[in-house]
Formats: sequence, C-alpha cells, structure tokens
Amino acid sequence: MEEKSSFEALLERAEDYTKTSVELIKLKAVDKFSDGASSAASKIIAMFFFVFFFLMLSIGLSLLLGEVLGKIWYGFMAVAGLYGILFAVLFFARQNWLKKLVGNSIIKSMLN
Repeated sequence: MEEKSSFEALLERAEDYTKTSVELIKLKAVDKFSDGASSAASKIIAMFFFVFFFLMLSIGLSLLLGEVLGKIWYGFMAVAGLYGILFAVLFFARQNWLKKLVGNSIIKSMLN
C-alpha cells in the first residue's frame, strides 16, 4: 500500500512540475512579447518625433535657401535635389551597408 502512495505522490509531483513548466513557458513568452511590443512602441514614437523634426528642419532650410536664391521654390527644389542624391547613394549602398546594418539589428534584438 505504501508503494502505491509513494508512486501516486511521484505522479502528483510530476504533474505539478509539468504544470509549473508550462506556466513558466507562458510567462516567458508573455515577457518576450511585452518587451518586444514596448520596444516597438517606443521606437515608433521616437521615429514620429524624428520625422516631425526633420520635416520642420527641411521646410526651414528650403525657405532659407529660397530667400538666398531669390525664389522660394528654388529652395524647395535644392532640398529635394539633396534628398534625391542621398536616396541614390543609399539605394546603391543598400546591398552592403544598409542590409548588414538592418540584419545585425534584427539578430541582436532577437537574441536579447
């Protein structure tokens, strides 16, 4: 009779261990998800403010260049041309520099 109760106790402990392990896995998954979601949300907010700042800076620079060049639209065209050149450089460098930068960033965030 005692062997059966010790076997039952062992089964109970195994069942408790399994439930605890499953609960731990769930909590770790929730932790990873919440960490990723909060990180993404903070990056989105930071990017919003950066884009807003960059937009205001670009408009100001365009107006300043427009005054210097004589017509406002000259300034906007000059800033657009600058962005076009920057885009072309980034477009042709995307295979080497940009792809590695983004790939390393994704790998680093997944490993943490």
